[in-house]
Amino acid sequence: MGIMEDVNLVPQAVGDTGMVDLTMNVVERKTGGFSAGGGLSGNGMTNGALSGLVGSFAYSHRNVFGRNQKLNISLERGQVDSMFRINYTDPWIEGDDKRTSRSISIQNSRSPGSITHGFRRDDASLGHSHGGVTIGRLVAALDYSRPLRPKWSGTAGISFQQVGARDDHGHPNVVDMYGAPLTFSGRAYDDMLTGKLELVYTDSGDNGSSQLVLNTEQGVPIAPEWLFFNRTNIRARQGLKIGPVRCIASFSGGNVLGDLAPHEAFPIGGTNSVRGYDEGAVGSGRSCIVASGEISVPLVGPLEGALFADYGTDLGSGNTVPGDPAGVRGKPGSGYGYGAGIRVDSPLGPLRLEYAFNNNFARRFHFGIGYRN
Repeated sequence: MGIMEDVNLVPQAVGDTGMVDLTMNVVERKTGGFSAGGGLSGNGMTNGALSGLVGSFAYSHRNVFGRNQKLNISLERGQVDSMFRINYTDPWIEGDDKRTSRSISIQNSRSPGSITHGFRRDDASLGHSHGGVTIGRLVAALDYSRPLRPKWSGTAGISFQQVGARDDHGHPNVVDMYGAPLTFSGRAYDDMLTGKLELVYTDSGDNGSSQLVLNTEQGVPIAPEWLFFNRTNIRARQGLKIGPVRCIASFSGGNVLGDLAPHEAFPIGGTNSVRGYDEGAVGSGRSCIVASGEISVPLVGPLEGALFADYGTDLGSGNTVPGDPAGVRGKPGSGYGYGAGIRVDSPLGPLRLEYAFNNNFARRFHFGIGYRN
């Protein structure tokens, strides 16, 4: 459970019965506390390294009501993005023999619209690279998760989202500077009520590891203006260790049927997509495929060196996004990148510093935390 500082068992004989009483003495850890920190936002770094700086403040409690239930309240704030989130988790619902967990969350976030609605490259000197558009997203969600069989787990949930766009002055926007719509409904915001199903397979061994994630979301149009769609995602990663050399192949893909708001299109390009490109610079489409291969070798201590290659495409679906924001901005719709980098193991996962070229011979540094897929 991770909430006990110390546990001692004291055996005591019960007369001449040959039986023993066990007395358990436990000391509970401090289960609640505040924390603060900082980091880098991938969205923010699209507008410059300093714009990517993010500060955070959080309160967490690991034993709410004395039942190992968890409460987290966090705030992150940067120059161009922010997020406030409240999450409550019951890791094992009382009376359930299937080890079902329940999670309730409320989140209010703001992020730059540069991935989809930034300036064209020939217009970048006219203003902010996020195109004067900020995407605001309010989400309330309820999820149930449980193990299904060894190495498999499943999640079912429901969420409500209200997503809208604002300009630099905080005023609602319905079109960007090129006249492309920012919402599907034509209003200042889009409403979505979605049901979610997710399956996760995870396996690890001495010679490698693998992961498969299948996810589908169905929009339920309770009101006429609410979005009606089906969104499907798949992510897969396979690792293989050959002596000191580690090879990783990864793949991700997705498709949306039905109503598609521009802010829900699949962005392609960037640190966790096709390296060598800015975030979203390859394209944004109704469909996408991104594939990657990496080879890494140990150097000194926790330091590793890596070679990698990525490829991504919107499968020709960019012009099916309302307003064709990728086509208006001259994004190619497909592209590849390759390069080299170093990895440093950390409690958060590998810290990655990478230098990549794309198929237009442009080059770019990337910094990331954790595996890219």
